Amino acid sequence: MIAWVSRWQVPVYLGAMLVGAAGGLLAPSTSAISQALVTPALIVLLFATFLAVPFATIGRALRDARFLAAVLVVNFLLVPILVFGLSRFVAHDQALLVGVLLVLLTPCIDYVVVFTRLAGGEASRLLAASPVLMLAQIALLPVYLALFAGPEVLGMVDARPFVVAFLIFIALPMSLAAVTQAFARRFAAVRVVERTMDAAMVPLLALTLAVIVGAQIDTVRTYAAQLIGVVPIYVAFLCAAPVLGILIARVFRQDVATSRATVFSGSTRNSLVVLPLALALPEPLRLASAVVVTQTLVELVGMVVLVRVVPRLIRAASAEF
Repeated sequence: MIAWVSRWQVPVYLGAMLVGAAGGLLAPSTSAISQALVTPALIVLLFATFLAVPFATIGRALRDARFLAAVLVVNFLLVPILVFGLSRFVAHDQALLVGVLLVLLTPCIDYVVVFTRLAGGEASRLLAASPVLMLAQIALLPVYLALFAGPEVLGMVDARPFVVAFLIFIALPMSLAAVTQAFARRFAAVRVVERTMDAAMVPLLALTLAVIVGAQIDTVRTYAAQLIGVVPIYVAFLCAAPVLGILIARVFRQDVATSRATVFSGSTRNSLVVLPLALALPEPLRLASAVVVTQTLVELVGMVVLVRVVPRLIRAASAEF
């Protein structure tokens, strides 16, 4: 059963999202339940992901200056240039503009590790880079918002949700995984936990996708008429960002697994982390939260596609290094 689910994981993920969407639309009362389950579902999923990454390799990954330089160049130099160009299509509407900038300027620090691992990427390097990416986006997001949307926007954004999200979605599951790995060396029962969580990765991700979509689909439906204009922007981003990642991987002469990690880092955005920021914006920018939610839905579909496409692209591209 586990082997079948792993083999057909992309259809499983798409089916899970359809189930979540159907539940949220046909039974709106379930949206509140799904919303309450998003945080614990992500924590369990990320615990399973971190548990599968040997923590003994993290020190080496953190000292890998070349990889850190690659993901920083992709996420904070090339991607902002791409985002600036794409965001001009909604520059006439400040709420849409702020929502697009919030989500596309912030690299993912949580479930990007899941998708990288599923695509055969170097998940341990991304795990090690997560704190650096988090600190960099906290420092640079205000700068890019001021440049792309105007300095008046800065007074409307509170950075505290970033810190809270880092503690909940990164520090907590990472610490639990480290403790579990330490005890697994001594206790057979804990090793069973390790193997069980690894085997459950695909079902856990499917469940998490269903919960996220179920929690957010009603918001997207409510503002569908206004949000339709941002969908092409998100699709264009998902098409262009992997190309930027592949180019940087070539420049830094990365191996196949590391190249895939670089591509996913540049392509996956921090929508679940910036959503609290968008929800805290004042009434004139209220629509920004729905803009972020829309990106989540587009990205989830895009990620299950990229999990299959990126390994083929990187394999072909790596032969030309």
